[in-house]
Amino acid sequence: MPNFRPVLFVVGVMLVAIAIAMLIPAMASQADVQGLRFPFLVAAAATAFVGGSALIVGWERRGSINVREGFLATAISWTLAAVAAALPLYMSGQTDFTDAMFEAMSGLTTTGSSIFPSVENLPAGILIWRSIISWIGGIGIIAVAIMIMPFLRVGGMQLFRAESSERAQKVTARPLQLSLYLFWVYFVLTVVCGFVFWGLGMTPFDAINHAMGVVATGGYATHDASFGYFQGNTIKWVAVFFMILGSLPFVLYVKALRGDVGSFARDHQVRAYLLILTVSTLLVAAWLWNGNMPLADALTHAAFNVTSVTSTAGYASADYILWGTFPAGIFLMLSFFGGCTGSTAGGVKIFRLQIVWQIAHEQMRKLVLPSVYYARTFNGEPVSDEVVRSVVAFIFAYIAAAGLLTMGLTAFGLDLVTAFSGAASAIANVGPGLGPIIGPYGNFSSLPDGAKWLLIVGMLLGRLEFYTILVIFTRTFWRA
Repeated sequence: MPNFRPVLFVVGVMLVAIAIAMLIPAMASQADVQGLRFPFLVAAAATAFVGGSALIVGWERRGSINVREGFLATAISWTLAAVAAALPLYMSGQTDFTDAMFEAMSGLTTTGSSIFPSVENLPAGILIWRSIISWIGGIGIIAVAIMIMPFLRVGGMQLFRAESSERAQKVTARPLQLSLYLFWVYFVLTVVCGFVFWGLGMTPFDAINHAMGVVATGGYATHDASFGYFQGNTIKWVAVFFMILGSLPFVLYVKALRGDVGSFARDHQVRAYLLILTVSTLLVAAWLWNGNMPLADALTHAAFNVTSVTSTAGYASADYILWGTFPAGIFLMLSFFGGCTGSTAGGVKIFRLQIVWQIAHEQMRKLVLPSVYYARTFNGEPVSDEVVRSVVAFIFAYIAAAGLLTMGLTAFGLDLVTAFSGAASAIANVGPGLGPIIGPYGNFSSLPDGAKWLLIVGMLLGRLEFYTILVIFTRTFWRA
């Protein structure tokens, strides 16, 4: 059986952090004419009590956390963090508990889907809280992806064990030092982005909210038209730049800070990711230009929405569903791709697609020369059969989850386009789907409660890479 003390310690740290973060919207609510200070203070007190109790019980840890405890700590802390984040939304009277859980899980997993038909009339405290939980989820998934998942061997993540282990090729000497580096990179990117947005004409409030959402690739906006509310192309290109920065491997920023500036140029998945963005942008821009949109606007809207979907940020500069079936098809495909591993982005991730491509290429060559050995590599390092198996298993889980979730959503009466794009959006943590209901200018408020709970589960499974959650429900996990 797992030792629950270190698990409780990790859960306690997460809940206490959430409780402290609630004080920010409490202060914002005090200054707002529609202030809702009391719900945030009560929710913070309740969350701090539960988190503090877990910290006290788990304080005397025995040894380091092992693999099974890592699974439990990750799954339980993210689930309880979503419940805690939903409390002030529910207690404020803005929504019922199902919708509050949907909004909280969407934010914490940086999905960005919303149940609010309109956000422009929401109190300031609610708006800033949505952005905060999205920002917390972004730094949280970076830490999980780089420091926990490699050891849990989730979906090929052990490829990146070298960046987080005690081996000779480690980036920093200690995991705590790596955590501090990651946090400061994340924090500085957010601050710089916020100041740039402010300088380009956003109000300080809009700049803060959108900076947190862009760097976290979270997608929560303060206006119903998302980035379409802001005039001019410059502000959209700035958002494109920071969405890309948020969807690159954060461990490369640490390497750059330690003198290895060329690590970005050498990384295979970074090069592939930028190539995908460039080609997709040119294709969509050509389509829009051919439809008589001015070239500068076509390039801007194409780059913004391609980057937003691929990075799984979920923002929109226009209702791209109206552009035709070709751009919509590209966006649906890109939502499965996602960004780079070790970033805030969701989706399958570029490195997995590269591994699968190598497997497919190898299979085609073996049809001609079956006795020839082909070495699989990634960033110059050999790829083991264990990594290949875990990547293939992840792809299978991804496809199976998308199919089952689509079937479940259709059972609640959703049309096939809404059900499939909603399932894909939830699992990839993209945000908007396709169709008139949950498209880029739509929302999830009209969906049945049962469909929302299915999407809540889908968002959590997709964010934590499936097996982190699924393994807990196996008999072997508890018997070993």
